[in-house]
Amino acid sequence: MKLSEQVKPISYLKAHAPEIIRTLKDNPQPVVITLHGEAKAILQDVGRYEETQETLALLKVLALTNRQVEEGKLRPASESFARIRKRLTDDQS
Repeated sequence: MKLSEQVKPISYLKAHAPEIIRTLKDNPQPVVITLHGEAKAILQDVGRYEETQETLALLKVLALTNRQVEEGKLRPASESFARIRKRLTDDQS
């Protein structure tokens, strides 16, 4: 992804907001908005934003899991499934 091709000054955004929004739907690349020549904001399609957030959440889960493995906080799968079955049974009672 080449963000350099998607850099627009805030004045362009003000003058062409509807056009930029329509473009985001068809073009998955985010648009970098600058103020006084400095990057200040990113405009991104909502669907793409949601995908990014889901990916970040999964990466956080993986990082947490890796940390727990490194710390030796492991259980055999059979023990984990037994605990889950017990919880389900207790909840149904």
